[in-house]
Amino acid sequence: MATIRNPRLTVQHNGDLSVRMTARPASNLVTPVLIAGSLILLVNFGIRASFGVFQIPIADEFGWLRADFSMAIAIQNLAWGFGQPIFGAIAEKFGDRRAIVMGVALYAAGLMLSAVATTPEQHYILEVAVGFGIAGTGYGLVLAIVARAASEEHRSMTLAIGTAAGSAGQIVGPPVAQALLGVMPFQMVFVVLACAILSVLLLLPFLRSPAAPPVPGESTSLSDALNRALRDPSYTLIFIGFFSCGYQLGFMTAHFPAFVTEMCGPIAPGGLLDSMGISTTATLGAVAFGLIGAANIAGTLIAGWAGKRFPKKYLLASIYTARTIVAALFILFPITPLTVILFSVAMGSLWLATVPLTAGLVGHIYGMRFMGTLYGIVFLSHQIGSFIGIWLGGRLYDVHGDYTLVWWVGVAVGAFSAIVHLPIRERPLPATAAVA
Repeated sequence: MATIRNPRLTVQHNGDLSVRMTARPASNLVTPVLIAGSLILLVNFGIRASFGVFQIPIADEFGWLRADFSMAIAIQNLAWGFGQPIFGAIAEKFGDRRAIVMGVALYAAGLMLSAVATTPEQHYILEVAVGFGIAGTGYGLVLAIVARAASEEHRSMTLAIGTAAGSAGQIVGPPVAQALLGVMPFQMVFVVLACAILSVLLLLPFLRSPAAPPVPGESTSLSDALNRALRDPSYTLIFIGFFSCGYQLGFMTAHFPAFVTEMCGPIAPGGLLDSMGISTTATLGAVAFGLIGAANIAGTLIAGWAGKRFPKKYLLASIYTARTIVAALFILFPITPLTVILFSVAMGSLWLATVPLTAGLVGHIYGMRFMGTLYGIVFLSHQIGSFIGIWLGGRLYDVHGDYTLVWWVGVAVGAFSAIVHLPIRERPLPATAAVA
């Protein structure tokens, strides 16, 4: 077999006039694929992160219990988790861009119909569509696309940049939604958000990613890849370990603005925050969530840089340990505007730093070809954790009148995840592992 190479294409001639061409990843860090993928994630997660600011307005409008809207967001997260491997498989079968179009359509439809929903049950159903829409435009699918378009040298940082773009959406999403709620009813805000997600369709022409080149020993079919991964104990540990990340992020996304609104001490009139236009704890809650997103951009990029140089499993264990300490200290001390800001910056630096490391770990051990589906299954654990964190937050609030108990559960599961990552075997899975 003769092989001819150029910087972007590998041509293999088999001697019988048959030719196989495999596109090679770009050698540059910043590519059109990365830019387009990052913008899609920015819009996706800007919208998703804003759902927490609807908690109080919707409860006041319809007289719902806190658990009612919490359950709707919890269902959204669970649907997102189940949808992630499904959309990964759709992308691998029918193409990345078709999968994204399906995701955008479901996302926009769910948001539009939420504007006219008046009962908890209606929101429960609609959040299934929103959750699947998030899956079709979210990390599992988009990170797999940008990872395939990147060289091995830049892959860890590419995953970090894409993840950080989602955090950038978190910076602008809640404050913008809170500002819109100040000038229009929440129903119209849902319509505005639906238009925003539809706008990402303009980016699809730039989202062209080469197929992952074959690697010796790597699975050649999706069923083989799933069989090898599911029989590997390390894959199970990655799956279990991602649960606490979902629990903590889900709980805070849905409840942190309300938590700050109700439990934070008063903002001093004429003080620094007041002079910046942050005069109420409701505004502080939205801004604090934006601070989490801002700090997470730096934290995620650092995680991407470190993931290229240090074992990912030890980095993940360290992040979960740090989260555990930060969350425990926050709830032990009096909650004031200063501690809210300090906590937001500290937790934000750890917020989504787990995502590029976990995705990179899956790709490193099991290969890039079916990364979308394999990471999607791992992400299901994350979303089961989100479901429980969101639902339990609303349920225990209605029972106890505060979030203290559910917060301590988050501290415990974070410590558990730190331990679970340590035994992972961080090396490519050999072909014989499937029959071992």
